[in-house]
Amino acid sequence: MHIGVIGTGYVGLVTGACLAEFGLDVTCVDIDGEKIEVLNKGTIPIFEPGLEDLVKKNLKEGRLHFSKDVASAIKNNLVIFVTVGTPSNSDGSCDMRYVKSVAEMIRENANGYKVIVNKSTVPVGTGRWMRKFVAKDVDVVSNPEFLREGAAITDFMYPERVIVGAESEQAIAIMKDIYTPLYLKETPFVITNIETAELTKYACNSYLALKITFINEIANLCEYVGANVDDIAKAMGLDSRIGSKFLHAGPGYGGSCFPKDTEALVNKSKEVGYDFLLLKTTVEANKRQREIAAKKIINALDGEAKGRVVGILGLSFKPNTDDIRESPALYIAKRLIEEGAKVKAFDPVAMDNARLILPQISYEKNAYGVAEKADAIVLAVEWNQFRRLDLVRISKVMEKKIFVDLKNVYDKKQLQSLGFKYIAWGK
Repeated sequence: MHIGVIGTGYVGLVTGACLAEFGLDVTCVDIDGEKIEVLNKGTIPIFEPGLEDLVKKNLKEGRLHFSKDVASAIKNNLVIFVTVGTPSNSDGSCDMRYVKSVAEMIRENANGYKVIVNKSTVPVGTGRWMRKFVAKDVDVVSNPEFLREGAAITDFMYPERVIVGAESEQAIAIMKDIYTPLYLKETPFVITNIETAELTKYACNSYLALKITFINEIANLCEYVGANVDDIAKAMGLDSRIGSKFLHAGPGYGGSCFPKDTEALVNKSKEVGYDFLLLKTTVEANKRQREIAAKKIINALDGEAKGRVVGILGLSFKPNTDDIRESPALYIAKRLIEEGAKVKAFDPVAMDNARLILPQISYEKNAYGVAEKADAIVLAVEWNQFRRLDLVRISKVMEKKIFVDLKNVYDKKQLQSLGFKYIAWGK
């Protein structure tokens, strides 16, 4: 079977490479000619563990191709995966210009029966609109992705479930054929209508965002009443009805999905006349959490950040990615700079992206360069290499020994025994 993938961003590259690994013939297309040229050399423009090796392997074996000829990809492939970006508008609604552009290209170039598969996260009703807009012999399928940055290859090849929203038996049969390797692994499939599949993606991300925000609110309350959020999270996680995942206190969620999808669902709810109060509160509480984190650091500096040197460990929105979109660490760095602090930072892979946003930061070669002559050091992202720092070495090079642990990685007694003033969440 021949597959076309329109869009070579994060989702498009992972989808294309993994489908090729399934043994399918895949052509990934993008209007960015320079990007296609780089991809044809086996180099990928993003950091995702294992992805570059998978791309190189399938390029070499002739199953994966990259092209800027979108029209030919539409004409020559039975199935077209749509994986273009759907960023947020200023009001929180979903920016659909790239999806609409793809729909126009399909309408102009479709030359027979096609299955259009939406993997882009789109508002409920998009699939039905696209089928009507294209107005040709096509079926539209909603097949949302649930890829975690840093673990995307595993998530695609060994998913917990596959959602297929379609109204045609032929389209459903084709999707099952594409995902034959997953059927052999007895992966659960949920076959439903288009609207349900579209809303499922938003429902999952919004619930996880709510869960993160809930434990952050509990952590904040712990600091008022003398409780320990880590013990509470452990006790909650042992309840099989709740589970332990996403119960880790911190400065809030970020990234390309949770902020965008929660705001888009709030906006869609408002559009249809429903006040989604719980999700609106989640969005606002998450924004507040970042400000609380910044104030926590300033308070640790005796309420005055001006002229103080603050080192930040981690700039991506989470470990194992170079994605800085809606990163709490970057928000905190910006706020400290606004308050007059001198900010130093290190991140294993995200510094090039961060430089484009905050050139005022002094970017260091490692964690110990960040600690050099710093008044405070802030652990903002729990990269593995930050979990076992040489704390004695750090204590010797810092100006003042203040350690703000926004991810609750370290033991309070250990830090205090080394003379640190230690601040964490909910302890």
